[in-house]
Amino acid sequence: MLRIAVLVSGGGTNLQAIIDAKATGRIENGALALVVASRPGIFALERAKKADIPTAVVRRKDFADQDAFDQALLGLLADYQIDLVVLAGYLTILSPTVIRAYPRRILNIHPSLIPSFCGEGFYGLKVHQAALEKGVKVTGATVHFVNEIPDGGEILLQKAVEVQADDTPETLQRRVMEQAEWQLLPLAIEMCCDGLA
Repeated sequence: MLRIAVLVSGGGTNLQAIIDAKATGRIENGALALVVASRPGIFALERAKKADIPTAVVRRKDFADQDAFDQALLGLLADYQIDLVVLAGYLTILSPTVIRAYPRRILNIHPSLIPSFCGEGFYGLKVHQAALEKGVKVTGATVHFVNEIPDGGEILLQKAVEVQADDTPETLQRRVMEQAEWQLLPLAIEMCCDGLA
């Protein structure tokens, strides 16, 4: 059984989808071993505590440099014997040092159909705003392995979501979460835990 760490920065809706998938048996071969937050006080930490998952906060600004942050994060992941790292709305870019420590073992969910509306600076509502400004008729979500290029790793799963004429960034974000993100991320985790990815 793979030991999973979920890295979060906000409310934790994707984390909740993972917790729910584990509780209902959709993630059979993975254990939710740790939730790491990029800042204290976020609701994702409450979701983890309610599900009895150990938590930690590792803030980049608490460290003198990138190397010190990397070593702290890697040390924490090692302490919990983590096999698979899942970025679920995690807004800190991982360094090559961290990425190399987990080759094909770091998953990210991105709220668009990569290669559209992705890369540095595209996160949260900014992605959906860009999709609406471009006038696309279909958007969606992508789960990919993390490499050293933001949103540039190998794509594992994608799901399309229709854009509606009266969408705002907020309504589109919600539909993409409900119809794509919350379905894809648990499925990708199970694929990795089953050795299918």
